[in-house]
Amino acid sequence: MAVARTKSAKDRPSYRCTECGWTTVKWLGRCPECQAWGTVEEYGAPAVRTTAVGRVSTPALPIGQIDVRTATARSTGVDELDRVLGGGLVPGAVVLVAGEPGVGKSTLLLDVAAKAADSEHRTLYVTGEESASQVRLRADRIKAIDDNLYLAAETDLSAVLGHLDAVKPSLLILDSVQTVASPEIDGAPGGMAQVREVAGALIRVSKERGMSTLLVGHVTKDGAIAGPRLLEHLVDVVLSFEGDRHARLRLVRGVKNRYGTTDEVGCFELHDEGIVGLADPSGLFLTRRDEPVPGTCLTVTLEGRRPLVAEVQALTVDSQIPSPRRTTSGLETSRVSMMLAVLEQRGRISALGKRDIYSATVGGVKLSEPAADLAIALALASAASDTPLPTNLVAIGEVGLAGEVRRVTGVQRRLAEAHRLGFTHALVPTDPGKIPAGMKVTEVADMGAALSVLPRRGRAEAPQEGKDRR
Repeated sequence: MAVARTKSAKDRPSYRCTECGWTTVKWLGRCPECQAWGTVEEYGAPAVRTTAVGRVSTPALPIGQIDVRTATARSTGVDELDRVLGGGLVPGAVVLVAGEPGVGKSTLLLDVAAKAADSEHRTLYVTGEESASQVRLRADRIKAIDDNLYLAAETDLSAVLGHLDAVKPSLLILDSVQTVASPEIDGAPGGMAQVREVAGALIRVSKERGMSTLLVGHVTKDGAIAGPRLLEHLVDVVLSFEGDRHARLRLVRGVKNRYGTTDEVGCFELHDEGIVGLADPSGLFLTRRDEPVPGTCLTVTLEGRRPLVAEVQALTVDSQIPSPRRTTSGLETSRVSMMLAVLEQRGRISALGKRDIYSATVGGVKLSEPAADLAIALALASAASDTPLPTNLVAIGEVGLAGEVRRVTGVQRRLAEAHRLGFTHALVPTDPGKIPAGMKVTEVADMGAALSVLPRRGRAEAPQEGKDRR
């Protein structure tokens, strides 16, 4: 039988007669003991606490009189990271860098620690996951040795704060926030209470000293940042470190940035000597061939505001099982399935339904934006007909279920990047805007016009269907 919850006696209000001292649990107008009127009053109730007016630390000023020189960003020495941060690290800023194990977070931040250190700006690298000698071996391998870079292996918050008093760094790197614990808080390191306390203490000391702080954070198996959501709200910048451990490409995305935009992406290449920024990463996503191959098509994707030329590949073979396989790598399975349905219904290509279909990207890049739909559809159609697309062709556009080719954002920037890399022919939706000089652009309104670029057997160039612009 359920028992109703009742308030404790300490929290329950009481009433007492000021004349005779008689008590009761509810108010009465007349005391039944001494028969006096208006003498029953409440007593023992919890006092209402209010915050008293305190002394202000700094007076409020008109916003135009605030000095912004103290918030000027300082370069980290890594151009691609500066791009994502919005120019560099702002004094007092706290940055959370999260990513899967083995993606290269520690390698990148150790390189940043060495490049940001100089005679006027010391860097303190605190590791809680490795010993100091292990970090030194990595520093030797990536050539991250500097006299102004200090290294400590600590898992106690009070010891970390002690190192800050001794070194007085301009940049603190903590790897990672889940391994440090405060002795004043119950719970194991990495727990919600410990992560909240450690992050809060480091944020306070960073703001007081004007010290930039980089915190390494773990992620769950779903890719979300581990720990309480409050951690992401407390820090100033949240960076997501992405990459396939079997590929060389690494991407740093801005999830949150109080000092800049979140539509920038930094590209890095991971190799034996460390991690290097890529100012022009399009070469990783392309395969250079002397002769065109059926089932390949190029597109231009936007990673943040950066255009990247990527290659989509497709292969179709006769299926040996009743349910044909549909395998994708670097592409969303749902988008590929939609393109197959559009090709079969709107493009009148019936050979795809009973064949195994494999589709992938080159270089480990992941294409999730709808602007790659047209390239996926053309690659599938080219593989089904065993006919290569014309050389130096890029396809840009979103494909709807009715077969229409819709406009996408940033077409001019995509075309400019393709033209810079030597591509001379592009398929785009209608009204693409300004076109680079010397580039042939074919505007297509639906899949029927787009499939016309597939040459007949023995033809080398695309038929003149659709609306061409030069």
